[in-house]
Amino acid sequence: MERKIRKILVANRGEIAVRVMRTCAELNIETVAVYSDPDADAPFVRMANEAYALEGVTAAQTYLDQGKILDIARRSNAGAIHPGYGFLSENEDFAHLIEKKGLIFIGPSADAIRKLGDKTSARKIAESVGVPIVPGITDPIANIADATRVASQVTYPILLKAAGGGGGKGMRIVHKEGDLDAALRAAKSEAKSAFADDRVYLEKYLSHPRHIEVQVLADAYGNIIHLGERECSIQRRHQKVIEESPSVVVDPALREQITGAAMKICRESGYRNAGTVEFLLDENENFYFLEVNTRLQVEHPVTEMRTGIDIVREQILISEGDPLSVRQESVVFSGHSIECRIYAEDPSNNFFPSTGKIVYLRPPSGLHLREDRGVEAGDEVTAYYDPMIAKLIAWGKSRPEAIDRMIRALKEYEIFGVKNNITLCLWILNQPNFRQGNFDTTFLQNEFTSESIPPPPDSIQVAAALLAALHQNGLTSESPHQSDGDTPRKGWILKRNDGLR
Repeated sequence: MERKIRKILVANRGEIAVRVMRTCAELNIETVAVYSDPDADAPFVRMANEAYALEGVTAAQTYLDQGKILDIARRSNAGAIHPGYGFLSENEDFAHLIEKKGLIFIGPSADAIRKLGDKTSARKIAESVGVPIVPGITDPIANIADATRVASQVTYPILLKAAGGGGGKGMRIVHKEGDLDAALRAAKSEAKSAFADDRVYLEKYLSHPRHIEVQVLADAYGNIIHLGERECSIQRRHQKVIEESPSVVVDPALREQITGAAMKICRESGYRNAGTVEFLLDENENFYFLEVNTRLQVEHPVTEMRTGIDIVREQILISEGDPLSVRQESVVFSGHSIECRIYAEDPSNNFFPSTGKIVYLRPPSGLHLREDRGVEAGDEVTAYYDPMIAKLIAWGKSRPEAIDRMIRALKEYEIFGVKNNITLCLWILNQPNFRQGNFDTTFLQNEFTSESIPPPPDSIQVAAALLAALHQNGLTSESPHQSDGDTPRKGWILKRNDGLR
């Protein structure tokens, strides 16, 4: 079939860039990678049909530089841009510029991002259609005096949140007035760095909620469907660690209410493309609207494993102007899926990020497993970007089967050269409260300590010993970045003068 979009620039990096490019390849769509200096030899760069240097190291110099990305789109003749998640994925101005240039933004319209991607505006829309929201304000905080006044009305503890982004960035819990000023400045600074938008709003902090989200797809013809809910309550520092679907506490009646609320919000705002509507569920199973992520979620593979629906494919088809390829009544939910995010960090040392070269990596394999990864052995984990190495997803006919399959897979997973959180994931999956479904967003905060798991071995020393043993036995291989005969992959070469691979 002749595609309307023939070439897509992926304005992102790492595992999500790889994941988007895989679906593009299946649709016979060419891809363009953009990369920072530290990412010059990353797998997503080699996977793309073309790759262009952004020249720089920080996010602000590279993946957040709209001018550089749009110039590369012009030079490469890309007809569309997929933003992935994070960076510019929920940036209204970026989406508007893409539309203004006559290109296709693979995501919602700039207007929809303004209405829903902005957390304060989204709260107003939810409130207008009768969906309960977490108590707080629906406008950004103007100054510390404004924040102090509202916090005293809402009552402590309160939560400061970035208005223009997510993923735990620009978020601070404040327990007393004396901490508010410093927390506000820190939240605004982090939001500015992560999203080029320092607006922050305030809401009541719910002490023991569960984090439930609904995956939604909507086309330009008024068709809106949901792909069920995901449970995302296992978090550290507001960053999700383990996600699963379905939620063990959402019964059919609650599911109908919460998915109906999600679609009502999207319909009211004229939303189109893939999106995720997030809710908090309190101890009495009352749900409150939290926010809308107007983009592809990190944990979308959990839903894909249960439904068999390629969400990125639907994104592209919707952006081409096609109707949804599936109707609500034809969505089949099968079994249970669970995802572990594999981070380069040390759980036994306050989750301190770990940088360095991945000198050995062996992923697990087997029935009903999926791994989305953006690095290979030999690649460097730097301090410039998020420390996530990969996502591991397991499916089972039941929740216990999915958990047991994930445990088996994690025990097979070997990463040497940087510390990682595999032992943490194993610890969580084996906890009786987790297996019984008795947890909320405070699970790690309340139950995990640095003594819960042994400190990871010095992985560099372990890797050195391993590689020495392999070399001694003649089992070492060439660099994974080279093919037979030292020929660069796909036959392209790096033109240092213009950054094109």
